Amino acid sequence: MRIGHGYDSHRFAEGRKLILGGVEIPHDRGLTGHSDADAVAHAVTDALLGAAGLGDIGRHFPPSDEQWKDADSLKLLAQVVRLLEGRNYQVVNVDVTVVCEAPKIGPHAPAMQERLASVIGISPGHISIKGKTNEGMGWIGRGEGIAVFAVALVDSLEDLDVLHARHRRDTSL
Repeated sequence: MRIGHGYDSHRFAEGRKLILGGVEIPHDRGLTGHSDADAVAHAVTDALLGAAGLGDIGRHFPPSDEQWKDADSLKLLAQVVRLLEGRNYQVVNVDVTVVCEAPKIGPHAPAMQERLASVIGISPGHISIKGKTNEGMGWIGRGEGIAVFAVALVDSLEDLDVLHARHRRDTSL
């Protein structure tokens, strides 16, 4: 088993949609960025890449490359999931914390879990999304943007096969 940590942050910007975890969230501002600025998808992508020892999102989808301009971040996440599968990794679970003063994340968490789960190929119950405030402190507390932390656990399919074989052997005794 391997664990990875991801982080992303974006400033709020007028005239953009707020997309988090593949879900459009009603808010007076969106996030600025080269792609759709989905900070949840970006942090999860970084966590998965980190768990597999494959660097970060900027290495695979550099903002200097125009092909990623306004890209759907869930499509980028899907490419990373396929990359992990090609290396025999399966995502076990993902834990996400979104830090912002507004909007409230809780009401949108189930929809984000569903969207992320459909891309990652795991049950929505294996994805946790939590919203926290920064208690009015710093740039987040002033409502200038959003920060997201993600942790992902992946396991090699070979390791899972060995574990299941042991379990079958142990339960047959």
